[in-house]
Amino acid sequence: MSATDRITQRELESYLWGAAVLLRGLIDAGDYKQFIFPLVFLKRLSDVYDEEHAAALQVYGDENLADLPENHRFAIPDGAHWNDIRAVTQNVGATILNAMRTIEKANPDTLLGVFGDGDWGNKSLLPDATLRDLIEHFSTKTLSVANLPEDELGQGYEFLIKKFADDSGHTAQEFYTNRTLVHLMTMMLRPEPGESVYDPTCGTGGMLISTAAELRRQGKEWRNLGLYGQELNYGTSAIARMNLFLHGIADGHITHGDTLTKPAFLDRRSRLRTFDVVLANPPYSIRNWNRSAFTKSS
Repeated sequence: MSATDRITQRELESYLWGAAVLLRGLIDAGDYKQFIFPLVFLKRLSDVYDEEHAAALQVYGDENLADLPENHRFAIPDGAHWNDIRAVTQNVGATILNAMRTIEKANPDTLLGVFGDGDWGNKSLLPDATLRDLIEHFSTKTLSVANLPEDELGQGYEFLIKKFADDSGHTAQEFYTNRTLVHLMTMMLRPEPGESVYDPTCGTGGMLISTAAELRRQGKEWRNLGLYGQELNYGTSAIARMNLFLHGIADGHITHGDTLTKPAFLDRRSRLRTFDVVLANPPYSIRNWNRSAFTKSS
């Protein structure tokens, strides 16, 4: 890799925000994330797969051997690669959606549901021309690990999350918590290697990521943290899973659902599971919740 291939943080931020500029006027700022994040993630998966393929090819000198599953962290089935999507000129949204679902099905243990539920087939919302512009924009850089290490791409995601929060105004706190506050909470709770960490209202996963980042900053083992989160908004929970993955956290556990009425993490006796560290920014401002279900009878 030459020095010019390395993507700086400033270049990454400009690259990511450039996609949002292409969507201005077409969809609400609050909805940018459900389309841009999955596309970035799909591009990243394709580029990392190619990177792994090239490394294996150098070792074995054989294309078929380089494609063996043991040489890759995930599978990219035929027709689901970024280059396959880039070659399409019509029904681009349907092609993108099919590629995403195909990848999810091929990686059920790690990527199932990770791309969210964006309305990719709605041409009134996202015409073919707009999607092609987005694809060409993202095609200008190679998002390999060599060009962009996991933690740096994860920081780019954090930048974009904050920008979307700023752009969407009063809805920002639904998926983003001020990072200074998050860092303070993490330092107060002092997570240690091997502990379990839970966020019952995890949003895009920033608090969970902060615990791993704090251990990493201290030079401690961070990969063996057990990270668990639940999020009511399906699209936001998908972004949280992408966010953890892009920060190099392969063993995160993010689920979708209402933590109050249907908590996802239970022990073997079907009781609420306990965790070593719990941190959250509860949605105190939400008024429409089932109060009667939690009111004790006299």
